[in-house]
Amino acid sequence: MNSIVPESVDAYINSFDSATQAKLQTLRTCIRKAAPKAEEIISYRMPAYRYHGVLVYFAGYKNHIGFYPTGAGIQEFKKELAGYKGAKGSVQFPMDEPIPTALVARIVKFRMKENEAKLELKSKSNTKSKSTTKRKK
Repeated sequence: MNSIVPESVDAYINSFDSATQAKLQTLRTCIRKAAPKAEEIISYRMPAYRYHGVLVYFAGYKNHIGFYPTGAGIQEFKKELAGYKGAKGSVQFPMDEPIPTALVARIVKFRMKENEAKLELKSKSNTKSKSTTKRKK
């Protein structure tokens, strides 16, 4: 991966060879279809998608495409991801295999629901603390 911070996801993808570009573009398209309201950004020098918080990141490497759906995203789909190398919050899709787009879409949708639930909890918590504050006055 390049040490220069790319200005956009297009610039990031275009910094790779054509085979890697194709894989990255496939992943990008899949994520954007699964989360059309998500904002596409560069974070930690890689493409990321934000919807009420960060959903997922991805990155290109020599022998694989890294996909980072957080620890919860990996845990929820650990059986389906068992055939891939990975860690607590990441999975590696080998360059010589197709990107599992249906699985990626399900993971992204799961992460969206997770972020929506966190937002709802936060909203309820803020409402409770405001009503408690009003009663104290």
